[in-house]
Amino acid sequence: MLTIHAADLLLPGGREAPVPDGAVAVLGGAIAAVGPYREVVAAHPRARVRRWPGVLTPGLCNPYGPELLERAYHPDPREADELGTEPLTGAALAALEMTDARWGASARRGAQRMLAHGTVAVAGELRCRAVLDAVARVGLGRAERSADPRGPVSLDLFAGRPVAEVLPDGLGPEGADADFAVFGVPPGGDPLAALRGHGARSCVATVLGGRLVYRRR
Repeated sequence: MLTIHAADLLLPGGREAPVPDGAVAVLGGAIAAVGPYREVVAAHPRARVRRWPGVLTPGLCNPYGPELLERAYHPDPREADELGTEPLTGAALAALEMTDARWGASARRGAQRMLAHGTVAVAGELRCRAVLDAVARVGLGRAERSADPRGPVSLDLFAGRPVAEVLPDGLGPEGADADFAVFGVPPGGDPLAALRGHGARSCVATVLGGRLVYRRR
């Protein structure tokens, strides 16, 4: 079934200009159309429509795959009283007894947190089989990286980095994987400044391979 995802503002990425009241049409796991909502819905009048508040962008690729999934432990909510809720690294991680099963469970939680920040892929070499299995099960894409990324390791890619650097590739073309996210930021003014100010934690929806894999409750 074809679905149209519409938002107050569409940032196609790359060198494409922002599209007020923009939309992305999705058929299966692929993009069927990108453009103004009025044009997209006219071309696909029988499509189901999902309307989101905020700004729709290409899905993000987090360059800190190994750092966040193999060098950090994401506590189980049941461990919150003892370990807190934030990822554990360094001495705190070294103090834990980590088994393959625990690494896999941590990676699944970490991957879910990435989806909640608009991330659809991770870069960097992953070596732990349990982590690789968890990433594959969640559906995150994989990308190579030629060098260690600069900046602090973070789930929030808009924190401390130019938004244009985070969104180098554009949506589409037709037939490309339907991977994108929507961030609940004000569409008026400078959308790039709004994204940086509110951060990727403002994500309200993430679509991966045409599937709605995260929706803020």
